[in-house]
Amino acid sequence: MTTTINDIVLAHIDNKPAFYARIEDIIPDGKPGWWQVQLLVLTVPLQVYHWILDESQVDGAPFTMSGTPVMLEKIVSPEPPQKPVPPVDNGGGQKKGNVVSLFDRKKNQ
Repeated sequence: MTTTINDIVLAHIDNKPAFYARIEDIIPDGKPGWWQVQLLVLTVPLQVYHWILDESQVDGAPFTMSGTPVMLEKIVSPEPPQKPVPPVDNGGGQKKGNVVSLFDRKKNQ
């Protein structure tokens, strides 16, 4: 499974889950076969990390940083994406989408 821009990954540090991040960018490094990977670390506050990795490491192969084991695991949603609801024909041949007011929904609760 290839990991690419906008994918969510779970970084394992020292063989333990450490943080989630979104891959913001992957650009070639000056060293052939290596990539500069920009990670948006999903912490409070948000942080940006820049790691230089080879393709196998981006795709989940374990590696070390200063002797510490590290691995990126691509995260896949446990639910498939929902399909958009088709527009409803309200008569007259015009199809309009359903508008749901969140404000009205709160009043009914």
